[in-house]
Amino acid sequence: MMLSDNRASWRTKPTDRFVLKWIKVNLSARLTPHLAAIDWLSPWMVTVASSLLGCAGGLIFALGAGWPAGLAAAAGQVLDGVDGQLARITGRQTQAGAFLDSVMDRYADGALVIGLTIYLVRLPLQWPLWLILLWGALALIGGNLISYSTARADGLGLDLGRPTLASKGTRTSAIILGAWGSLFWPPLPAVVLVYLAVHTNTVVIARLYRAHRTGL
Repeated sequence: MMLSDNRASWRTKPTDRFVLKWIKVNLSARLTPHLAAIDWLSPWMVTVASSLLGCAGGLIFALGAGWPAGLAAAAGQVLDGVDGQLARITGRQTQAGAFLDSVMDRYADGALVIGLTIYLVRLPLQWPLWLILLWGALALIGGNLISYSTARADGLGLDLGRPTLASKGTRTSAIILGAWGSLFWPPLPAVVLVYLAVHTNTVVIARLYRAHRTGL
């Protein structure tokens, strides 16, 4: 299949930011043209496969295997860029597909945070159980609220200001790096969990404040 040289036409979409955009342009886009040649392969299949890999990464993380968990999550992250690219270059973009992608992303997102949290519970970490669970809950809630507040603000026509580094691409990449780094320093995922909890909720609070200032 011949593809346009215009990178923005199929490799990315306007809402892609920072880390996710880099992954799509430099990694996903290398795989997509090959998958586009498979006639029976539909974008929704890639969407489901991406989510399953993310969920598998969370499960593997919970079992205490950080390195393979990171590999599964990384593969899912790359495929998460492929499904939209595949839909665009094959002319199979649909609202239902975009909706499926958003919903399945939440499963993978949640599974990785839960897996990371369980990993830390099983680790001989000098933190009380309630503190680990608190950080895990804040990270899970904050990540979901980033996605929800973005979608809700778009629907209401609210300006959330400049893009942040709290998007799904950055959050997942932080978990992947923490998983891989656990091979050398097992407590590293604790740093990632605190980062996810603090950063995401700080951004959500800032968005609420901005919305209030602009006439909520």
